[in-house]
Amino acid sequence: MMIRPITAILALATALTNPFVLIAAPPPRETVTPALNQMIPNIPGKSLVAAAVDYPPGGASLPHRHAASAFIFAYVLSGHVKSSVNRSPVKVYGPGESWSELPGAHHSVSANTSTTEHARLLSVFVVDSKDHKLTIPDVHRH
Repeated sequence: MMIRPITAILALATALTNPFVLIAAPPPRETVTPALNQMIPNIPGKSLVAAAVDYPPGGASLPHRHAASAFIFAYVLSGHVKSSVNRSPVKVYGPGESWSELPGAHHSVSANTSTTEHARLLSVFVVDSKDHKLTIPDVHRH
């Protein structure tokens, strides 16, 4: 009977052409909620910008850099966030823990460690007031 070989060929062709079969879905992305954007009156040309960054369970940011002028302070509000900046070893931060990023730093890992709980951090930037694009995702070439 020819039905079985044809069925097997059709199933294989479907699997090979269906991207959901061969490629895992990317992790869910973070949500960034602006909290403050204020010029610093005693430091001309600088602003203080703050945002809440929420990671859903299993969520992660794409590798990125921030505006070249940005000094960043990150403070974990809830959950646990793993982070690696400038090829440093990946470190996990919990509520009340923080890290900083120097201007021009590369943030290769920023993710929620949990697949069941949300994680949230406060990100505070001291940045040139003229810089409006604060996060620049890496460009990947294939």
